[in-house]
Amino acid sequence: MPIVGALVVESLALNATIDVPLTLRRIHRLPAWTAAGDQPAQWTLVDFTGPDDAGDELARQLAAALSPGRWYADYATDGTSWVVFAGRVFTYPRGDDTGRREAVTYARDVGVPEAQLDWPR
Repeated sequence: MPIVGALVVESLALNATIDVPLTLRRIHRLPAWTAAGDQPAQWTLVDFTGPDDAGDELARQLAAALSPGRWYADYATDGTSWVVFAGRVFTYPRGDDTGRREAVTYARDVGVPEAQLDWPR
């Protein structure tokens, strides 16, 4: 099963580059109903898929490309979930409550609002 995920374009740091073979599925703009602090009121989302063997490399590049603080990206295959923050990657088997809990705890620590802690189990 390929990687399936979404990225908020505004979460990328200035001069950030992601160079992983991804397939663009959709680009859409929407009001950021759950924006917090320095997050903008509108977000541009990129829905993507990618080869299942690119998950770790994508996480490495996102950890270097995301703006610090409340921003994160999440994506998954059938078997693995990734939740990536600036400088920090959480990888765990889908359905692993312990791995998800660690990512949620970190997200809360960096100020991610509860309403944004909605990545799939």
